[in-house]
Amino acid sequence: MNNTMDKQSFRSLLAVTTREKEDGYVVNKLFNLYPSIQELLDVTEEELLQIKGVGRAKSKQILAALQLANMNPCTVEQRFKIGSPEDAYEYLNDMKYLTQEHFVVLGLNTKNEIAFRETVFVGSLNASIVHPRETFKYLIRRSCASAIVAHNHPSGDPSPSHEDIQVTKRLAEAGKVIGIEVLDHIIVGAQSYISLKEKGYL
Repeated sequence: MNNTMDKQSFRSLLAVTTREKEDGYVVNKLFNLYPSIQELLDVTEEELLQIKGVGRAKSKQILAALQLANMNPCTVEQRFKIGSPEDAYEYLNDMKYLTQEHFVVLGLNTKNEIAFRETVFVGSLNASIVHPRETFKYLIRRSCASAIVAHNHPSGDPSPSHEDIQVTKRLAEAGKVIGIEVLDHIIVGAQSYISLKEKGYL
């Protein structure tokens, strides 16, 4: 039997502890911003204070609820481990259905397990728009050891463009300076993917 606490139970626990309604704005906003239990458990007070209606007192209530939940060994979801480009593609496979280009960053811990997934940019990929600052701020905030970046090609063809390669090299260089290695850039197509690391661009 799976002993992982389900999201509904976690939502109920959070609502009771913070005296909010389960379908209220704050609880809904938390689950929209941090879709998985693990992402919620990793949230910081600074991030909570960005949510409308959450002040210092409420943020401390939420953090206290999360601390209680984190003490329960049934709460933590098993993290997805990346061992190959194929693993990353499997995790990101839902991107093939997107009708616009989405640029996504996966933050990994020292065990190559996914700590979080964040969509950094939506629209045509451009080296001047996909800025390292936007990509790495999430990785720095969550103290990630490394990262995988990815985007989809709505055309269905995952072949890398000149811009894709430029963005990859720019992020890799920034990662070396910051100390967070970019392990790969995955391009998701309709039926397949391309790893820019396997292609020699990383």
